Amino acid sequence: KKGEQRMVPFIDKQKCTGCGVCIEFCPVDAIIKKDGVAFISIECVECGACIAECAEGAILPEDNEEFILAT
Repeated sequence: KKGEQRMVPFIDKQKCTGCGVCIEFCPVDAIIKKDGVAFISIECVECGACIAECAEGAILPEDNEEFILAT
């Protein structure tokens, strides 16, 4: 819905090593590597699989205003 706020996980770019484990475990292919670190796209379904698999603790379950839906 337009203007709906989402609880998409947040990537801590300081902790992310770009290993790609989160990309491998995302069931909807919503994570890409961008500039050497993980980036979660709007396709995220908020399942939490990436949070559970990140050995670096770089993916946090946070409210990220960047992901307010625009369409």
